[in-house]
Amino acid sequence: MIDVARRRTQDSASSTFDYLGLGPGMMADQTNRVTLVLIARLPTEGIEDFRAYEDAVLPLLSEFNGRLERRLRNPNGTVEVHIVSFASDADFQNYRNDPRRIARAWLLEKSSAKLELLPMMNVP
Repeated sequence: MIDVARRRTQDSASSTFDYLGLGPGMMADQTNRVTLVLIARLPTEGIEDFRAYEDAVLPLLSEFNGRLERRLRNPNGTVEVHIVSFASDADFQNYRNDPRRIARAWLLEKSSAKLELLPMMNVP
């Protein structure tokens, strides 16, 4: 498991709370398709900000050959699971670095979400 909760850096472009914060080449399978599972645990008071962030950034996925394969949420909204995929690691990195996404990162930060990002691969 890779825990990316509260990952921060000094660089203003990367100082955002980056829920897709893995380095290049960490999750490509044999076809170079990148598949990730995000598990977000939210305090009740952070749900609205988290959803606002998601509403802003999830529509960007398609611009970077990304897809939200599945989005699941528990009944009270405090746990959300995303399965996302990208055509390549380069597309994933471009999505991570998109200025529109970075500009909304304050919402994710404000939500106090605790995030786990897991690189995955298809199995027969």
